[in-house]
Amino acid sequence: MALINLDDYIRKVPDFPKKGILYYDITSVLISPLAFRFCIDKMAEIYKDKGIDAVAAIEARGFLFAAPFAAVMGIPLIPIRKKGKLPGVTLAKKYHLEYAQAEIEVHSADVPKGKRILLTDDLIATGGTLNAARALLNEGGAEVPEIFGVVGLPFLNYQQILDPTPVTTLIQYHSETL
Repeated sequence: MALINLDDYIRKVPDFPKKGILYYDITSVLISPLAFRFCIDKMAEIYKDKGIDAVAAIEARGFLFAAPFAAVMGIPLIPIRKKGKLPGVTLAKKYHLEYAQAEIEVHSADVPKGKRILLTDDLIATGGTLNAARALLNEGGAEVPEIFGVVGLPFLNYQQILDPTPVTTLIQYHSETL
C-alpha cells in the first residue's frame, strides 16, 4: 500500500453549503485511484482482525467506501437509506439535523442478529446520523463495536454523541480554517 498524505486529496470549499461553513469534499479522493485505494486498503488493514461480520453504510457517500471494503473483506454491505427508499419491511429512526428532522431506514431482514457490524460514513461531523444508524442496528439485534469515517471533524464533538462506541477516522480536521 502506497503511503499518501490524504489531506492533499481532500478539497476544502469555503462557504458551502452556506456562508461560514468549510466543506471537506471527498469527491477529490474518489477521482484519484491512488487516494481511493489508500482509503480502502487502510480500512481493510484496520479491521482485518476485529471480527467484523458486516459493514453498514449511510446513504449515499458512505456507500462509496463501504461497498469496496465489503468486497475486499468478503462481508455483507447493509445500506442505511433515507426514508421511503427501501421497498421491504424496515426499521426506521428519526433524528434531528441543525434546522430540521430527518429519518433513516434499514431493511429489518438485512440486520444480522447477534453479529458485529462496522458502521461507516465518508465524513463524521456532529454524529447525529451515525447515532441514529447505530440505534437502528442495535434495535435490529446487531452490535456496533466501532464507527469508521474517512474524515473526522472532532471540533464538532461527534464523540460526545457517539460514546461509548469507538470512532476511527483516517484524517481529522480540528477547525474550519483553510
